[in-house]
Amino acid sequence: MDFHRPLGPWKSLKVKIEQELRAFMDSPIRSPKTLRITKNFKLGISHASKDHGTFFLLGGSSDYDSGGWVMSEVAKNLRLCIDEKERKIARYRAKYSEWWLLLADYIDFSMEPDDRRLFRTEVMPSIRHSFSRIVLIDPRDHRRTIVPYRQRRLFCAIVDWSS
Repeated sequence: MDFHRPLGPWKSLKVKIEQELRAFMDSPIRSPKTLRITKNFKLGISHASKDHGTFFLLGGSSDYDSGGWVMSEVAKNLRLCIDEKERKIARYRAKYSEWWLLLADYIDFSMEPDDRRLFRTEVMPSIRHSFSRIVLIDPRDHRRTIVPYRQRRLFCAIVDWSS
């Protein structure tokens, strides 16, 4: 499986993938091939070396948009999320005096200590935003939370509720 963004809506991509895989299963000739699902998504199909109990088995994938250094990816995606959320709440902004943005961190999963330090000292101070607080939550364990920045003054706390 090879892909790069934008992928488009997952619902329509999923339908296309399922259709292509069903067509392959129903085909009398099942030789190795590459299925181009969309312009940005393709699946390579080949025979497995042994039976795995299922017709399809993911052998590997390449995300051509993945970054080399995790912190730069966190910063890039955080900027995208902040911009999008600020646009979404713009017309409601005056209703409340304080706005927090809570995000699941699916990129770095709550960060190692060195990444946290870099995030706190270099990444967050470089990102302009209007939220009172931004909170990153480890989606695997909600008790591991990063509250890296508070508007109007630098504020960073790493909260690990599991201890």
